[in-house]
Parts: sequence; C-alpha cells; structure tokens
Amino acid sequence: MRPTSRTDRLVMGDFSRPDGARHPHHPRSYEITDPAEAAEVRAVRELGRRLAAEAGEYLFDCSCGDDDGTRHPTPESGRLLDPLSPEGIPARHRARWAAAAPGALREYAEALASGTEEPAPPAGVPLSVAFGWLGAVRQEPRDAAWLLAERAPMRLLAGATTAELAWAVRESDRAGLEGAVRFFAGEEFTTRHPKRRRVPDTARDLLLRHARSHRPADLAVLERRLLRAPEDRIRRS
Repeated sequence: MRPTSRTDRLVMGDFSRPDGARHPHHPRSYEITDPAEAAEVRAVRELGRRLAAEAGEYLFDCSCGDDDGTRHPTPESGRLLDPLSPEGIPARHRARWAAAAPGALREYAEALASGTEEPAPPAGVPLSVAFGWLGAVRQEPRDAAWLLAERAPMRLLAGATTAELAWAVRESDRAGLEGAVRFFAGEEFTTRHPKRRRVPDTARDLLLRHARSHRPADLAVLERRLLRAPEDRIRRS
C-alpha cells in the first residue's frame, strides 16, 4: 500500500446540520486519507464555490487551507459530509471499522456505528477479546471512526472488576497485551479506588514486561498505578 501523501490528507471539521441533530459518537474533527474520498470532497467544495460565485457571493483565498466543505453548503456536500447520512464519508469510515471488529463484537460495533448511544454489551465474550480489539487500534489515521475505535473497547473493559481484567491479561496474546497496557495506563483504570487497582503478580508482570519492550512511555505509569494484590504483599513480607 502506498503511503498517503499530504496532498491526499484532508482534516475535516464538525459538520453542523440545520436541525442540530448529531451522531453521538462523531468526533469534532477527523481525517480523510483515501485519495478517492479526498477527491470527492474537493469536488463538492469546488461545486459549492462555483454556485456561490454564480450567486454573487464574495469569495476570497485563505492561506489557512481549504474550508471543510460547509462554508458553501450544497445538497451534495450534505450527503457526503453529514455524519448522519448513510451515503456519507463518515458512515463509510464507521462501516469499515465495524466490519473489522472481532466477530463476537461485530454486532456491538455495528450498533455504535449506526448511532446507538448506549448499546448493551455482548454477553459471554471474554475480556481478552476486547483487549485484542483495543490493541489493534492504531493512532493513524484519525478518520471518522477513530473515536469509536478508542472508546468502544474501553466501554467494555471499564465496567469489569480488576480480578476479571487480570485474568483476561493472562489469556491475551501480544495484540491483547498491547490493548491491556493501554487500558491499565489509561484513565478508565487509573481513576479507580486504590483497592480496585490491586493486581496479582502474574498479570502485573505480564503488563510491565510488555510495556518495557513495546510501550516504554507507559511503563512509569503502570509501575505507579498497578498496586500489588494483598496476598502478594503478605507472601513477600
């Protein structure tokens, strides 16, 4: 796959509908990196500018870059950029993200992608699957589904007990450990009461070892936040 050029990459702002309706999980800004999608956006921008010029509106060149397609809205830009439009680019990004979700979590992902604010978590799915889902999330590109990609697995993990999370760490592969380190170093875990941050040695050592090798920036946080379980303290005294 060829790398995305700066020419192809577009940073999009929030698209405000006249009726004020919003997709509950749409980010305030996102990127379009697919060349074909970027070309579509540029085409509707040009159409909006041309129609505005024909209507006698005053246009000027801005050195800050192209607008996000909403300064001169058209029905075409509405269909293309509206987060609630099933034909729009945001919907395509969310659909691709949901299709790539683990099979056991795909229905949950599709509900979030469609705009369900609080879908019921799937029953009977091991937390290690959610760790792996989070571990597969990459920081780039930050497309219209990136907020969902960050939040969705976190939502599934945040409600679990520390004992359940620790057991899932032991069941996780490398991708799962990547997600586990991100979770245990994040706000969803570190804001817990100290008694809920006590992790058995086996899980703690797995997390620290992975962080040391693959996520060194998280190591200090983990060492500070992963408290030892009481039985470990007793055994070591």
